[in-house]
Amino acid sequence: MRALITGITGQDGGYLAERLVADGCEVHGLVHDGDPLVADLLGRCPSVTLHAGDLTDDASLGAVVRSAAPDEVYNLAGISSVAFSWERPVLTADVTALGAARLLEQVWQLQERTGKRVAFVQASSAEIFGDALVAPQDESTPLCPNSPYGASKAFAHQLVGVYRGRGLHAVSAILYNHESPRRPPTFVTRKITRAAARIAQGLEKELVLGNLDARRDWGWAPDYVDAMVLAARHATAADYVIATGEAHSVRDFVAAAFERAGVADWESLVRVDQAFVRPSDAALQVGDSSLARTELSWAPTVAFPELVGRMVDADLELAAR
Repeated sequence: MRALITGITGQDGGYLAERLVADGCEVHGLVHDGDPLVADLLGRCPSVTLHAGDLTDDASLGAVVRSAAPDEVYNLAGISSVAFSWERPVLTADVTALGAARLLEQVWQLQERTGKRVAFVQASSAEIFGDALVAPQDESTPLCPNSPYGASKAFAHQLVGVYRGRGLHAVSAILYNHESPRRPPTFVTRKITRAAARIAQGLEKELVLGNLDARRDWGWAPDYVDAMVLAARHATAADYVIATGEAHSVRDFVAAAFERAGVADWESLVRVDQAFVRPSDAALQVGDSSLARTELSWAPTVAFPELVGRMVDADLELAAR
């Protein structure tokens, strides 16, 4: 079994590579030149074969797909920040939307040439629903993205269905927020846990955030990686919401982080700055993963307080160093 992972040096890519290597898979990864996270990935998974390529370049993608000749393809790459997508909307569309289109076409051509089944899993996002009128959201919820990131993910999500109609085992995993200690500090969750740990250690004095009232469905990243593998190997291809079904506010996340770090009076240490508020931000995103639980026998394993606690513990260890 061969697998190709785009975005392999990211949070999900690293966990997925480890999972597939443990399964006995031959794992290949797409990386861009100069990726600073390559060394960290190879330290964890030295057997992975890396290929230089670019989601915006058909030729390089084609070369990678032909060289890897995968049985499973996991497209995790793309612009990963909603905030950055507002700064660079055209780049976001080229990488996240058209990048998925280019890769789907290359994978479909591989299947046509070889006659073997190739599974394709697209890492979609709850942002495709935007500020949905219903909660929780499931696979039938109308798409209504309200950011360039969400719109790009929505395009890729719908194109997966198009290629499924062409005979490709194409899956869109609609991933709600999922975190771990490997999340970069540019993400609000890791920004929170890192600041809580450093404030507890006396290394920082305050945490500056935007909207504290936004409510999100947060899960444990390795659980969501498991869901993608289960979907790739299921008998039939479909779209699946991957979520815990529980919503918590950013304020809840902050409170849980400071509690784990041993800081009681956290409200005096947190300041809201409008500069960190997005132009358009969904008030509530919470997913109904009933289909994945029924069809894939998948379920989240880490509850919200423990998820936050694991991140804080890792950041306390880093701060202590």
